[in-house]
Amino acid sequence: MGFGDEHLIPLVDEGLGNSAYVVDLGDGRALAVDASRDVRALREAAAKRRLRVAFSADTHLHADFLTGAVQLAHDDRATVLASAAGHRRFAHRPLEDGDDVDLGGLTLRALGTPGHTDEHLSYLLLDGDRELGVFTGGSLIVGSAARTDLLGADRAEELARAQYRSLRRLSDLPDATAVWPTHGAGSFCSAPPGQERTSTIGAQKRSNDLLAAPDEDTFVRRLLASLGSYPAYFDRLGELNRTGPPLLPARLDLDRLNVEPVRGLLGEGAYLIDVRPVGEFAAGHIPGAISNALRDGFATWLGWLVPPDVPVIFVLGAGQDPAEVAWQAAKIGYDRLAGLLQGGMDAWAAAGEPLNRIGLIDATEIGDRPVLDVRQAGEYRSGHIPGARNVELGSLPGRSDAAPERAVVMCGHGERAATAASLLTRAGITDLAVLRGGPQEWAQACGLPLDTGQ
Repeated sequence: MGFGDEHLIPLVDEGLGNSAYVVDLGDGRALAVDASRDVRALREAAAKRRLRVAFSADTHLHADFLTGAVQLAHDDRATVLASAAGHRRFAHRPLEDGDDVDLGGLTLRALGTPGHTDEHLSYLLLDGDRELGVFTGGSLIVGSAARTDLLGADRAEELARAQYRSLRRLSDLPDATAVWPTHGAGSFCSAPPGQERTSTIGAQKRSNDLLAAPDEDTFVRRLLASLGSYPAYFDRLGELNRTGPPLLPARLDLDRLNVEPVRGLLGEGAYLIDVRPVGEFAAGHIPGAISNALRDGFATWLGWLVPPDVPVIFVLGAGQDPAEVAWQAAKIGYDRLAGLLQGGMDAWAAAGEPLNRIGLIDATEIGDRPVLDVRQAGEYRSGHIPGARNVELGSLPGRSDAAPERAVVMCGHGERAATAASLLTRAGITDLAVLRGGPQEWAQACGLPLDTGQ
């Protein structure tokens, strides 16, 4: 078939920083690569072209989302393609390095590219002998290579050396070969910031600092130095993807709960997640609630901060979609959702239940209050308010030593700061305030430079 850009449909999950792909095979069938368990965007893209997903390929045992391959096999009778070395416990076609899959006019060739994980495969898409592009998953990504410490810090260097060899193998492909990675900007799998999510082999040879490393030791040193923290749920999902996630119905929703059962569940250890915008949460929320505004990053922070084995209750605001909350939770393996508070905060207040509040302040109101910056360490180093203490949001649960009284909590925009303040309040720290905006707004309002020291 004559393959063009119109045959490749990228599906970007801005929250997780990942891309899945749908390839129109030209005969009413499609190939899906690294499909998420949240198949809504994939379903929409396939429906527009009247495509049935005939193949679903996974590049590796994902740590940041649950695979949609099991769902596609059930719903579309798709053949699941995956590494034989992954020992998946559900029906799939196991592939070894060099194996070809006939897609009907196109060929998909498995390339062993370990490093991000042991069993990692890239998939080279061929039209006859012509290399069209390569789905690189978590090996070569735009401007970098994916992290190698997800199987334990003790294996990070070993896998970084494997990653070096894998990238060298991919760089031997023709320069015109398209590079279609899974991980991109915003991913905690070590993608650098940037707008581009796809590239070519030639462009990466010219611009990727890791590909430009003069030798293996330099490559390993550079890659390991780039590793920051990652969400706690990453340690669980690889095995869940090996066994295969449970099937989901076509539509998801949340049960409605009145005030009394919500109160009872909270007494039994359930977590309450308030997904309303920061301003609404600050103005009045249920004591003990964790603020996690419904936005692109919602799933990441749910998985980082909430245990996977507790019932979860949600508080929504006007116009917020319960199905969106349920799908965001499902894609990272949170299926134990007790429901949402029927009537929201109006119902809670009408029942005479207590409310907590957190102050919101502008940069000019900080005064002599200590500042706690809860952004990632790399963000903090790029520019922070002088004197601000950095404690990453992901390390805050249960920490009563993280901030002094009267602290102003800040992040890049305010959502993570509100989450941090809610966690600190749960730990017994009171009289906190959340900064509206971030360091750039502070610098502009105060006319002072940001600090870039450690």
